[in-house]
Amino acid sequence: MLAALAVLVFAGDALAARTPARPPRSWTVSGGGFGDGVGMGAWGAYGYGLHGYGSRAILAHFFTGTALTPVPVEPEVRVLLAVGGSSVRFSGARSACRVRLRPTATYRAVLAGPRIELHNAAGRWLGHCGARLFARFGGVVHVAGVGNYRGSLVLTSAGPGALNIINQLPLNLYVRGSLPGEIPPSWPRETLRAFAIAIRTVAITTNVGGNGYQLYSDTRTQEYPGLRAETPQTNAAVQATGDDVVTYRGTPVVTPYCASDGGRTESHFLGGPPEPWLKSVVDPYDYYAPEHHWVHHYSERTIDALLGARLRGRLLRIEVTSRGESGRVNWARLVGTRGHSMIRGDELASALGLLDRLAYFRSR
Repeated sequence: MLAALAVLVFAGDALAARTPARPPRSWTVSGGGFGDGVGMGAWGAYGYGLHGYGSRAILAHFFTGTALTPVPVEPEVRVLLAVGGSSVRFSGARSACRVRLRPTATYRAVLAGPRIELHNAAGRWLGHCGARLFARFGGVVHVAGVGNYRGSLVLTSAGPGALNIINQLPLNLYVRGSLPGEIPPSWPRETLRAFAIAIRTVAITTNVGGNGYQLYSDTRTQEYPGLRAETPQTNAAVQATGDDVVTYRGTPVVTPYCASDGGRTESHFLGGPPEPWLKSVVDPYDYYAPEHHWVHHYSERTIDALLGARLRGRLLRIEVTSRGESGRVNWARLVGTRGHSMIRGDELASALGLLDRLAYFRSR
């Protein structure tokens, strides 16, 4: 009997040895869009402008139930350009810290403890500025290592050994410096005008609550390269739109935008509250976008590594449990060989390096 059992065990081992291991899965993720899909799609707005639609019609399509209303008084905005070291060199100023300056000369702001001091280029002390330096300019401010900007310069402490470099300027001068940073100046005139209005609206409805600033100069708010980016086409678009901003029932509202919406916008930001002017709408011209449709391929080893600690074991399935009105993934379940876990759509897209969470998953 023992001999027979040994034969059976041996036969079983031999059979297992001949059974091939499960081949590794490969994954295909197809989708579209570039961004979060909320608000105005840039390439869709391009298509609308190309097909003869005016800026009012473009904005009315993407922002439901809104109107255009001029701001009664043009405000000034404060934009964080960079966080510098404890010393910042600048030129173009007429005055700072109650000291008259020569616009052609270069000066240094030096952080001394919690206070800021004003020095000339050779290092000679000129005055105390307190916790905030405000340098008034007649035209253009040049900040060494940062660039040229219209308006004035503000410096505040960003912590030990660091200064916030801030540009304070009238709203429309800000829009002139931001518009060519967001879309190409060669795009249709009415598209440029629609974006000038949207950028102006974002600027007056956003406050990031920084020390001396309300806006960032990058995609955390909107791109603001400043004077170097200005063009005749974009400046003309800003001027043609006056002081108009997008309003809903008379109140200015946030007007988000993305590069590409994949053919349909999303109704609200994931995790954020719904807003009545942000509805999911079809974008018939998003096909102009290079990112209108995309496909990613992953090996089993690669997708497991990208999902990392979010995944339990090896990935077996991705089950989307909730999608937005546009089809974007809100929540998904990662089913692994050792259990399952939930993941938000934006976290899943970020982990896999997707351009948008408008995505569909397939394995084989």
